[in-house]
Amino acid sequence: METLANLESFVRSAEHCGFSGAARRLGLTPAAVSRNVAMLERNLGIRLFHRSTRKLTLTEDGERFLAAIRDNLEGLQSAIAEAGGEQGGPAGVLKVSLSPTFGIAHVLPLLPDFLKQYPAIRIDWQFDNRQVDLVAEGFDAAIGGGFELSPGIVSRVLAPAHIIAVASPAYLVGRSPLLDPAGLADLDGIVMRSARTGRIRQWIMRNAAREEMAAAPKETILVNDPAAMCRAALLGLGVTLVAVPDVLPHLESGELVRVLPKWYADAGPISVYYGSRTLLPAKTRVFIDFVADHFKRHRFAERFAGSLG
Repeated sequence: METLANLESFVRSAEHCGFSGAARRLGLTPAAVSRNVAMLERNLGIRLFHRSTRKLTLTEDGERFLAAIRDNLEGLQSAIAEAGGEQGGPAGVLKVSLSPTFGIAHVLPLLPDFLKQYPAIRIDWQFDNRQVDLVAEGFDAAIGGGFELSPGIVSRVLAPAHIIAVASPAYLVGRSPLLDPAGLADLDGIVMRSARTGRIRQWIMRNAAREEMAAAPKETILVNDPAAMCRAALLGLGVTLVAVPDVLPHLESGELVRVLPKWYADAGPISVYYGSRTLLPAKTRVFIDFVADHFKRHRFAERFAGSLG
């Protein structure tokens, strides 16, 4: 009887054309994946891969074997995950990618209640301002906005990501209220430079009447992180355009105020991303449901909506 580890190592190695990609997906070392595949080949008495220093390619026997087991393997994995969830509760390492500012402020605080409810789950969370490859990098889920959905990945919307203009009350003292985004050009701007492109992020703002206008504050201070933008605004250095979730606590406390209450830009939804297997592992399924339920109970979709003024 062949082991599930050997079969999964073979399938993931075929998908990634190498042991290294399969190892990242499975949370193993490349050497361990290679041993599993070699054991499978010995047990079957056939060669599954042509090996070179650069990549793996399937042999004819390997292609036939992959076609025969791929769908059955997914079903077996799901059945095992479900059975484990029913008997002993969700368990295992939960690997999640989150943006630093949003993840630390709105998702990390959920951990005490989540782990109290699911004590057998271990946390491996990475906070990074980039889109990860869930499959290649072995993530169970990711939370953020603006992900391009690759094959096999689905998303569940949590809340909108609306961009608003904010500044400290002290900075606005003595300045006339703005009527529309054109007035931002007269204010000191705290703007964000993309680490990937090196360009300044530009926004088109809109209002309830669906009028649209470019928002272009002066490029007085350039940073590459939303938390730094918020901090600079709190220091009274100017006006900045940031997502509502990143400044919500400061808005609610009055430390920051909206400069244009009736205007916002839409950066798309904040979503949780995960693999589209028919039956998710129990640890992933309960995490997604836990986060979605928390967002619903605390009305984050409404509180994050810059369109509500």
